[in-house]
Amino acid sequence: MKFKTAGLLAAMATALGLATSAFAGTLVINTDMSDPAPKAAFEKVIEGFKAKHPDVEVKWNEFDHEGYKTSIRNFLTADPPDVAAWYAGNRMAPFVNAGLFEDVTDVWTANGLDEQLKSAASSMTIDGKKWGVPYTYYQWGIYYRVDIFEKNGIAVPKTWAELVAACAKLKEAGVQPIAIGSKALWPTGGWFDYMNLRVNGYEFHMDLTAGKVPYTDPKVKAVFDTWGELVKPGYFLENHAAYDWQEAVPFFVNGEAAMYLMGNFAVDLFLKGGLKPEQIGFMQFPEITPGIPMAEDAPTDTLHIPAGAKNKEDARKFLAYVASAEVQTEWNKTLGQLPVNSGATRPDDKFLSAGFEMLSKAYALAQFYDRDAPAEMAKAGMEGFQEFMVKPDNQDKILERLEKVRAKVYQ
Repeated sequence: MKFKTAGLLAAMATALGLATSAFAGTLVINTDMSDPAPKAAFEKVIEGFKAKHPDVEVKWNEFDHEGYKTSIRNFLTADPPDVAAWYAGNRMAPFVNAGLFEDVTDVWTANGLDEQLKSAASSMTIDGKKWGVPYTYYQWGIYYRVDIFEKNGIAVPKTWAELVAACAKLKEAGVQPIAIGSKALWPTGGWFDYMNLRVNGYEFHMDLTAGKVPYTDPKVKAVFDTWGELVKPGYFLENHAAYDWQEAVPFFVNGEAAMYLMGNFAVDLFLKGGLKPEQIGFMQFPEITPGIPMAEDAPTDTLHIPAGAKNKEDARKFLAYVASAEVQTEWNKTLGQLPVNSGATRPDDKFLSAGFEMLSKAYALAQFYDRDAPAEMAKAGMEGFQEFMVKPDNQDKILERLEKVRAKVYQ
């Protein structure tokens, strides 16, 4: 009887051991890469990782983009995967502050990522620690009509004064200086971001979008005062509140407007509209306050290890893998976006190449107003930005209203 019991216990131990080893090498990844290009790109990433780590079984759970926003809040607490996709900056902060993301500073240190991912380091850092790894981003900046600039003898503006002067010259020549469609509100967020980043700097901008600074602060008023130098003379497209961003593109394509502040995704529409690549230039948003480091808007997609992950060892291997220059080069070729790793191969596309150079040298990266600010604040903020661009004399009332929203949202 004792022998049988001992044998049974031994068999159970062996079975348990086999079960444990079977699951020890399983890496569970949750993402929202359901669109064709991101999905195809990530499939290649997983295959490459498995080839390098054949002992690791990868289980990939795919969610639709919108549904993921709700799902992540549930699965991080109830059933955490080993790796989860998300975003950098203030979008990452709530999960870090709630103790739901793992500190992965060791992954950065062990793989020399502080230098390789330097431009995104600030947006991945909270309390001096790194909380994830960025794998792709895309640039924002001012696209301009090279032919129109040349015709009117305008050099690419490097400073705010030069940008204002260029607008005045274009307006005098009968060309609307700046195209924008603000019907959907969010394009105004790009303008506010760059104005604040250039007037007050990255740290102030992050503090504002994190709710730490009143909208009635003199520094915020200074942003609107400066912005007004373009709004009040009528340098933006007339009736822009009636157009979505795509509906404003024809004004740029037809030569009725000379500049467009937008993300790189707009280039495809410019070209489909009939412009040739040589007619389009890309410039960094000019300096406003001398000496303020040049931060950029670059929405950044990231991967994180949930604090409750079961297989953190293989998760760390995966983060190190996707942070590498080689993997990011190939991944972003499929995505049509930019690798964050500064050692990655420069894209062939001239606009992506310009963005890669600019972002690789950026002081820091903001994620865009409606990512960096909570949803309720972002909605009110962009409504206010649009109102200001239509009725600049309402500036003080708008800022007072936004301050009331801030006091409510961040309490």
